Amino acid sequence: MAFGSERLCLDPAPRPWVTRAFESPLMLSVMLLGITAVWGWTFTVVKDAVAMCGPMPFLAMRFAVAALAMVALSRGRLHRPSVVAGVGVGCVLAVSYVFQTLGIELTSATNSGLITGLFVVAGPVLNRLLFGVRASRIAWTAVCSSFVGLALLAGTGARPPTSGDLLTLCCAMTFGLHIALLDRYAKHLEPVSMATGQIALAAAVFGIVSPMVEPVRLPPPGVWAPVLLTGVVGTALGFLTQTAAQRRLPAVRAAVILAMEPLFAAVFGYCVAGDRLTPPQIIGATVMISAFMVVECAPLIANGRQNGGGH
Repeated sequence: MAFGSERLCLDPAPRPWVTRAFESPLMLSVMLLGITAVWGWTFTVVKDAVAMCGPMPFLAMRFAVAALAMVALSRGRLHRPSVVAGVGVGCVLAVSYVFQTLGIELTSATNSGLITGLFVVAGPVLNRLLFGVRASRIAWTAVCSSFVGLALLAGTGARPPTSGDLLTLCCAMTFGLHIALLDRYAKHLEPVSMATGQIALAAAVFGIVSPMVEPVRLPPPGVWAPVLLTGVVGTALGFLTQTAAQRRLPAVRAAVILAMEPLFAAVFGYCVAGDRLTPPQIIGATVMISAFMVVECAPLIANGRQNGGGH
């Protein structure tokens, strides 16, 4: 799978502010963790908004707002090969959201969260199968630990498999493919342009699909605040951050960070909505945080050994 020559796609003059903000792997990890926290925080916001207007219309409005935000951010200075590659990756992103939206209507929230979390495994595996990218044993340990933590966090009470589970499994595979593709191509592309291509394609897909599955009607006033919040912050800023982060971060590291979204959703549910975590869920949260610390600290330890190898 290829969207163009890596040599031709390389932006010879990236924007200075992008270069300064997106050079440090540690800073990129913090930024990606921050946007993952935002996605976890907006979970309840999205749930309420979808109940008011339907899933596909909400996605169509959310991504349309995000596309407009990205066009405004780029100020028309888009790198064409990066946009083209972003459109290709955006096809996978749009399909992922369609699978997730259809699946969650036919399965439990517990099953949906747990199965979707399989992208933490699917991303590195697909990256290895498609592009031959290897990961260390420590990285794979962190990946497996993240999934175990996710299973504990999901709790008990999952019901027998349904057709929704299969759709959600497809969602997990395509989200994993999205991570692998970004790991492959984002390193050679300009992040603002590539994120714009992804979001614009997804907005077009949802805009076409929405009238096919939901009657067209004027959205209720209560939907616009969630649309603006998730469109500008959760989608435009979110996928720009992920695209920029995967220029420097390995797919395993990105997948482990992104897998913490359910953890943040649980934390904000505890702090804001008064939800309570059971002991197994607390253990699961601890395991996921430990996995995050492993993927962050392992490169620092390795660099320290290399720099001080003679001492």
